[in-house]
Amino acid sequence: MLVKTYAAAVQGISAIEVTIEVNVSQGIRFLMVGLPDNAVKESHERIYSALQYNGIAIPRKQVVINMAPADIRKEGSAYDLPLAIGMLAANETMKADLVGKYMMMGELSLDGTLKPVKGVLPIAILAREKGYKGFILPTENAQEAAVVNNLDIIPADTIIDVVQFLNGEKKIDPLVIDTRAEFFASIDKFEVDFDEVKGQESVKRAMEVAAAGGHNILMIGPPGAGKSMMSKRFATILPPLTLHEALETTKIHSVAGKLDGNFGLITRRPFRNPHHTISDTALVGGGTYPQPGEISLAHNGVLFLDELPEFKRAVLEVLRQPLEDRKITVSRTKMTVEYPASFMLVASMNPCPCGYYNDPNHECTCAPGVVQRYLSRISGPLLDRIDMHIEIVPVPFAQLADAKPSENSATIRARVIAARNIQTNRFATEEGVYCNAQMGSKLIRKYCQLDAKGQDLLNKAMTKHNLSARAYDRILKMSRTIADLDNSENIQFSHVAEAINYRNLDKESWALK
Repeated sequence: MLVKTYAAAVQGISAIEVTIEVNVSQGIRFLMVGLPDNAVKESHERIYSALQYNGIAIPRKQVVINMAPADIRKEGSAYDLPLAIGMLAANETMKADLVGKYMMMGELSLDGTLKPVKGVLPIAILAREKGYKGFILPTENAQEAAVVNNLDIIPADTIIDVVQFLNGEKKIDPLVIDTRAEFFASIDKFEVDFDEVKGQESVKRAMEVAAAGGHNILMIGPPGAGKSMMSKRFATILPPLTLHEALETTKIHSVAGKLDGNFGLITRRPFRNPHHTISDTALVGGGTYPQPGEISLAHNGVLFLDELPEFKRAVLEVLRQPLEDRKITVSRTKMTVEYPASFMLVASMNPCPCGYYNDPNHECTCAPGVVQRYLSRISGPLLDRIDMHIEIVPVPFAQLADAKPSENSATIRARVIAARNIQTNRFATEEGVYCNAQMGSKLIRKYCQLDAKGQDLLNKAMTKHNLSARAYDRILKMSRTIADLDNSENIQFSHVAEAINYRNLDKESWALK
């Protein structure tokens, strides 16, 4: 008897329908075709053990399985469940009436327990698009899939549950969650807050400008100045995720298997903090069958690189293209996938190996030329792509001991959201542009016009610091953001002056030692 069950293969952050055709006939062979990898081929042993453990009759005939389309590689253990159900239905051990109405995914343990799998969310979206009645999957993945509405999400603990459900012997209620209620209840919950940061008002202002315009920022200062502390609070002043952004971000984390099982939808902007020993493949994504890297996991959120010069140069250089294009294309011999990578880069570094260059309280012990060599570990083209370079000095004791509360994240966030709303209206007709940092040359000429005083000031800064054309564009973008924070239609002289001040590393007086 020939029976078809349905599963899916994940490529990038999308899923492709896989039809599993199982034919049980006279004979003794077991054949599986359709480009299965070793994990899929090994499913034969897991399936037979699970069936035998649960007292289900095992097909003692020839079993031929085709996984179509046959030109797409099938990988992983997630096909165990549809393969097992297909074999039982083709062997007439169970009813086949409902088998084709559900998409199924799940790994089988030797006792028949269903174990969670990766990439459930894009598969659930595909199942709804293809018109399936529901999606049968392990209970641990159910919250993630239930984000998709108009689709019955059937959670199962064992293969026995699935067989009895499809036979009509057991009722399993579909899991239903109120996605919008859960989402909006969680978007404003944070464990940290800017009111815990004492002093550093100028740096907080710089981070507010960065958040308001989506600008990348680099902080330079001695140990203990608060670089990491403020960076970890940066996400608390960013505008909340929209439901569309949350779904897109969740798909990436689902494919990578990084989701928290308590609630399937990511409700806060990601904050990724990889160690400086990370490889370029782990950062951009890859592998034989490419998986998302840290820059894609930071999509719609923040990528924080602490101690930037300590990262391998090859790792930092791969950031240049995604910082501009906001996507990353990973090409391998067997496939090419594209992952979104629209993230904000927040980086920090010590000014020199000893850490105390320009520190008013400690003397730098580095030899002549060492500071410049330390900074040169970061290439000029990468520094050019970082809009803001902010120098930080340690907070005086008087400010640390001050009991007066600092401005909290919610207050700063309200100003950031107001500025972002201005940009949303401004770029309403521009596809793929949502904030000032994403403006191209044409939009910069349209929205970043300066008066005579502002143009003269910028001209002097360009000449004095020998700035590049890219730095010129970034100063104009920051000026536009500062004007938006002031709710000013035109860019004023003070806005340009503040933007120029956020390019500390361009100054000739920096790193002369």
